[in-house]
Amino acid sequence: MSTFSALADPIRRQILETLAGGELAAGDLAQQFPVSQPAISHHLRTLREANLVHVRVRGQQRLYSLNPVGFSELGRWLAHMERFWVARLSLLEKNLRSRPASRGPASRKRRAKNQVKR
Repeated sequence: MSTFSALADPIRRQILETLAGGELAAGDLAQQFPVSQPAISHHLRTLREANLVHVRVRGQQRLYSLNPVGFSELGRWLAHMERFWVARLSLLEKNLRSRPASRGPASRKRRAKNQVKR
């Protein structure tokens, strides 16, 4: 499953926000959400497959934490997209600044006034 598909679900995003505070057992996570334990397990599996969380086994517990590798990949993609949009917005700004004065209502009145004087 892709990172973005995993992030599309609001409960999965809330799980990630919760894990930002530190490692938690699956049971402790499940208690914080209004869904069943099996549903949380499914969400955690999806996040693990998307490389966004690590799981560590301690006895009978499964402890989950954020996986920095998955977030690094996401960060690189977002940085790439940000460069794209910054470049596009810079071109738009340059284009807008190179145009003559505003063509708003005041500008139209000036043009109409100048045409009457001719």
